[in-house]
Amino acid sequence: PFGVDLLFTDSKDMTFGVEICEDLWAVTPPSNHMANNGANLLFNLSASNELIGKHEYREELVRTQSGRCMAAYVYASAGVGESTTDTVFGGHAIISEYGSTLAQNERFSLESNLITADVDLERLRWLRLNESSYSDGRRKKTRIIKVGALPSISKLERDINPMPFVPSRYAEKKHRCDEIIHIQAHGLIKRMSHAHIKKAVIGISGGLDSTLALLSTHRAFQMMGWDVKNIIAVTMPGFGTTSRTKSNAIQLCEALGITLKTVDITDISLKEFEAIEHDKDEHSITYENVQARARTSILMNMANKEGGLVIGTGDLSEIALGWSTYNGDHMSMYALNSGIPKTLIQYVIEYYKCNESIADIIDDILDTPISPELLPHENNEIIQETESIVGPYELHDFFLYHFIKYGAKPKKIRFLASMAFAGKYNEETITKWLKLFLRRFFTQQFKRSCMPDGPKVGTISLSPRADWKMASDADVEIWLKELS
Repeated sequence: PFGVDLLFTDSKDMTFGVEICEDLWAVTPPSNHMANNGANLLFNLSASNELIGKHEYREELVRTQSGRCMAAYVYASAGVGESTTDTVFGGHAIISEYGSTLAQNERFSLESNLITADVDLERLRWLRLNESSYSDGRRKKTRIIKVGALPSISKLERDINPMPFVPSRYAEKKHRCDEIIHIQAHGLIKRMSHAHIKKAVIGISGGLDSTLALLSTHRAFQMMGWDVKNIIAVTMPGFGTTSRTKSNAIQLCEALGITLKTVDITDISLKEFEAIEHDKDEHSITYENVQARARTSILMNMANKEGGLVIGTGDLSEIALGWSTYNGDHMSMYALNSGIPKTLIQYVIEYYKCNESIADIIDDILDTPISPELLPHENNEIIQETESIVGPYELHDFFLYHFIKYGAKPKKIRFLASMAFAGKYNEETITKWLKLFLRRFFTQQFKRSCMPDGPKVGTISLSPRADWKMASDADVEIWLKELS
């Protein structure tokens, strides 16, 4: 049979269609209709000749068509040996998936060559389920031809990026960081302008999250020509605060020229312990949460007094894990970091080192262990390191990305993580932290259901008003069983 209405399917994961040469150049390529009717793998057999610069345009066409169709696109052109008369062929071969080129060959080879790439059809199916633009396409009548099922695989050819939120190419750093900062800053500018608020109030600890929130708030004020003295940074030392983090917080505020206030929460917390009859020497969750809520209460009340907006500092990774105190650091008036995961926060903060006046401070902040500093320190050293409790953030961000972005099931996430972190984490370690991630992600949804507004920065958001709708009492057990 012939025709652009033919689709070949294994009735499980794969459905493919074939178009010819300049079909791809058409205003409405046949592959559009094939994709609308379920084809997730598109082939093009072509006789596209070589002209100066044409191969770049051809690769862009293939890549963008794979993105538009939410599919994989496999392109193969006539080889050098088929050149004739005034026409020269280069044998260009390309494999693209959802807007990214996975593989392409060296043109003008006198020998036959073959390129291969791994294509994730499950990922493409999930994208189509979640992208509303895909369901808008009109479907046409097609003829279906059954083919054999694809074989299962045990290893991949393609590289799996262990840091999917972070740009892999250094050349992208300035552009990507500028974009993130602008999204944060302009989101805050709009909120403050709309509410006719002139001051921002932010708790500053000397840690990663509060540092980025402060720097982005400062950038917003600079963009608008607002007086940075109207940024009120509050450092609130408690039982676990070390001189290192407190010093970094103070030095950063002084370098930025903002207003700095210090409110020691030790006495406030002791009075709260006494009020609820909690032993101050019992270092339980209650001991920690009393301090977290004391800090939030101070910030809210200070904002009330000053007519300011409380800037939230919690990041996307913490929101996913529920690593916050309900109605404590969980709450703010604008959650500036809520769209940025921890691994990306570290990346953006490092970008601010271009400001030489704060470069050394940032270096030390980046070098400081991640900690809420809620348990008493020992000899002025942090004893409560977050990643020793909940696991490495680089793993959790990897889990989050593949779980939310592509709907990967636990077994697949573990398989991909084993590839991405080969030599760093073994399967047992990955399974341990993946189970913790899933358990916390499901049990902590109630916090996300009432989280404050914050700017969506990347393709993943856990805001109940944006992309994430989930019941607070969803059952995690079926997901954990996959890892047994």
